This record gives sequence, C-alpha cells and structure tokens, in this order.
Amino acid sequence: MTEATTTGMERPPLSRPAPIGAAALAGAVAAGLALGLTELLAGIFERIPSAVSAVGSYVVDGSPSFVKDFAISVFGTADKGALAIGTAVIGVIIGALVGRAGLRRPWVSAVAFGAFALLGIVAAAGQVNVNLLMTIVGISLAAGAGWLSLRFLLAALGSTDPLDHAPASPDRRKLIGGMAGAGLLAAAAGGVGRQMIITRSESVRDKMALPPARTTVAPPGPAASLDVPGISPIVVPTKDFYRIDTALVVPRPDPATWRLGVTGMVDRELSLSMNDLLAMDLHERYITIACVSNRVGGDLVGNAKWTGVKLTEVLDRAGVDPAAGQIVPRSVDGWTAGFPTAAAYDGREPLIVIGMNGEMLPPAHGFPARLVVPGLYGYVSATKWLDEIELTTWEAFDAYWIPRGWAKEGPIKTQSRIDTPTSRTFLESSFVVAGVAWSPQHGIERVEVRVDGGSWREAEMSVPLDDTAWVQWQATVEAAAGRHDIEVRATDGSGYTQTEERAPSRPDGATGYHLVSVTVG
Repeated sequence: MTEATTTGMERPPLSRPAPIGAAALAGAVAAGLALGLTELLAGIFERIPSAVSAVGSYVVDGSPSFVKDFAISVFGTADKGALAIGTAVIGVIIGALVGRAGLRRPWVSAVAFGAFALLGIVAAAGQVNVNLLMTIVGISLAAGAGWLSLRFLLAALGSTDPLDHAPASPDRRKLIGGMAGAGLLAAAAGGVGRQMIITRSESVRDKMALPPARTTVAPPGPAASLDVPGISPIVVPTKDFYRIDTALVVPRPDPATWRLGVTGMVDRELSLSMNDLLAMDLHERYITIACVSNRVGGDLVGNAKWTGVKLTEVLDRAGVDPAAGQIVPRSVDGWTAGFPTAAAYDGREPLIVIGMNGEMLPPAHGFPARLVVPGLYGYVSATKWLDEIELTTWEAFDAYWIPRGWAKEGPIKTQSRIDTPTSRTFLESSFVVAGVAWSPQHGIERVEVRVDGGSWREAEMSVPLDDTAWVQWQATVEAAAGRHDIEVRATDGSGYTQTEERAPSRPDGATGYHLVSVTVG
C-alpha cells in the first residue's frame, strides 16, 4: 500500500495513560471506606475496637514529649479530636499514594491494604476488652472491602481519559458512580459507627443514679461567688470542664463487669465492683484540679464538686505494707500515675471519684471511677477510667510521664489568673479586674494586683468553699489614658507568695505572674 492511499485513512487513536490524579482520589476513597467500616464494626460489636483509635493510641504513646506538649499548647482540650482526625487524614493520604502506585503496579494495593489490616490488628490487640478473633476477622474484612473497591475503581479508570470530551462512556459512569458510592458509604459507616459507640456507653451510664453521700457540701452561697461578667464560675459546669489525657478515644468500660483491683504491697489484694464502691460511704468535696501543662494564665484548671469513696478507706481494707512508698494507679488503657503513699494519709483525703457535680462521672472525665488527689497535678494522680491501684516502693516504678521528662513529684503550685479584662481590651479610666486563684492543699490567703509594675493592692476575695477549691477575686483599677500592664499574684495559706520568676510547664509546672495588657481610652 502506498503512502498516497493511506493519507485519507483514519489513524487508530493512541492509548493514553490513565490520569494519576484520579487514581490518587480512588485510593483515598478506598482507604476512607476501610477506615469507616472499622468504625461501623466497632459500633456494632463492643469487643472490636476502632482501628483509628487503636492506631492513634500507638501514635500518642510513641510520640516524643515535645510533640505531645505541642498538641496540648495548640489544640488544648481539643487535642484528642485533632489527633483522631489527623490519624484518619493520614490514612486517606496514604491511600491516595497507594492509588497512584497501584495504577501500574496492581500488587502494591494488595500489599498496602494487607499492611493496613496487620497494623490495625496489632494496635487493636492491646486495647481493653478486645475479642482478638472478632477483631482479626472484622479489620481484615474492612481492609478487604477497601482493596476490592480500589481494584474496581482502577479498572474503570483504565479506559477513562478526562481530556477526552466525547460523551461519557459506561466505564466513566462506573468510575464516577463507584467513587461517589464508596465515599458516601465511608462517611456513613464512620459516622454511624462512632455514634453507636458513644450511645452505647451513655445509655449504660444514664441508667445509673448517684447514691446520696454520707458527708455533703452546701451549694455555693452568695458570698462564695462574685458578680463579675467574664469571671470563671466558682464551680465549673461539667460540659465546660477541661480534659487532658492520652486517650485518643474515650475508654468506655462496662460497669457491670468492671473491677478495681488493689494490688502489690498489701496484706490482702482486693477486687472491687461498681456495686462495692456504691455500697461504701460516699463523700462530697469541692476540689480544684490542674494539668501540669497549664501555662501561666491558662485554662487547664477547674473546680468541681466531686463525689467518691475515701482512698484511705479502700487502702485500709487491703492493709498497706509500711514499706510501700508509692501508690501507682492504672487506667483501663494502661496509662499510669504515681504519687507518695504519704499523700493519701497526710490529711488531704484523696477520693476514688464516681460522681461529678452531682451526677455520675461522664465518660470523658473517667467513668466509672477516677482518682482525685487535692494538691497534686493530674499527671501524677488524677487517673481516669481507674482499673488498678498498686502499692510499691518509690524506686520500683516510674509512671507514664516520668521517663518522658517530667518530675516524679508534682505538687500544684500556687497560682492566680486574670479572667477579665483580656489582653488588647479597650477600657474606660475606671474598670474592674477579676479572676481566680488556687492552691488546693493550702488554700488562698490573699490576692493582689498591680498596674505597670507599681505597688501591689489587695483584691477582694470570695469566701472560700474549701482550702482545696479555688477562690474568685476582684479589684477596681483606675488608670490614665494609654496602654497598661496588669499583673496578679496570690499568697496561700502557708504564707507562700507565688514567684515572679517565669518558668515553663516542664518539668513540674509553670510559674510567674499572669499579665494582661489593656488600653484605656
């Protein structure tokens, strides 16, 4: 055939490679489907943990201390939600990379989703109340569904070219429909599964009633609170109370099967059920607790009414060995704290808490039981979702945060905070400065304020609910037009006045005066 006879013939179209971007999207959708299905299975079956939370817990435990500190400083009490979202996002990004690689190397997707299943199973195996066989089957099925969906989408993508403006082919419709369907299923499965997990725990807690306490505290009277807009409430509502812990997803032990063990250097080991605790004498106390990560002027501190059993009553039942110098409480997720045994018997009266602000403990704050030790930062004492209390020597064990660079002893430092006005506020020449101050072992004796480094002036204080609770304070300030720095300091019941020296939270709590800068117009 001559060239002339072929000139008018139509050349066969050149095959074009499938678009990499669409392959990445397919991989992201498939990964999202696998993650969503693990959430759904965790919601349907109580003994199958979520792969997102299980892998995220590994991230928390394996991260350097500075990463945890950064998360707390940036996200505050929302750090768990941020990490959960971040874990899912990273999974989807990895899925996108797998989709791109699997476009020309189909074996990559099989290996990747197999690795996803293996990682999820290994991480989930360390979770609480897990059924290993159900977990292996469930996570494997979720990973398999993700892999099959990716194979389907890549197969449809092979004959699709978004640069071709011809009418959509059946394969293109299959691709678009497949991506939309898988994406919607992923979102629905994840959302429904997460809600089922939350609802399951809340329904159990809602059926429980907090028994009346043997010793009670009166509601705060008019003298216990100052009527100043913007000041922190003397008792922080439960919904507004800060939350800092290492749990990516809130543990939800079944109170019907939950047990609190008292072990180690004791005369007799105990295993207490929820009914055992409810049958003991309950006591109410107003106690301010704080996180050691709280910066000067920060909000990782709060005062609540706690109801629980005296820790000493439980320890006395077990019989503490005189050589036991450390109490090591453990959470159901394996987190540990540790504080001197003497702190249980020096008059501060720690509580095994089951109630908060007149109701059963919320899951986020430790249901079914937690520890509250007045005067100690949470990282050495305030164990949520309490599982075990071990008696040991001081030298024998270092709790979770100690190898990560924090001090082994964590007494709460005397602190004060300005709640109102806030920095960069524009004010009249006469205005009210107000806030809170706390020293949960010694109480607050005096609060003072000063303007622009001048002389200290004593502020008015609310009547303390207890030495273990914070107080409110207020002072009227008059200042000329211009910018002014306002500082506050507190003196506790032992006569100690908080230091002006600035120190970071690590290793044993921040120090310094809280300062706000305002402008008088």
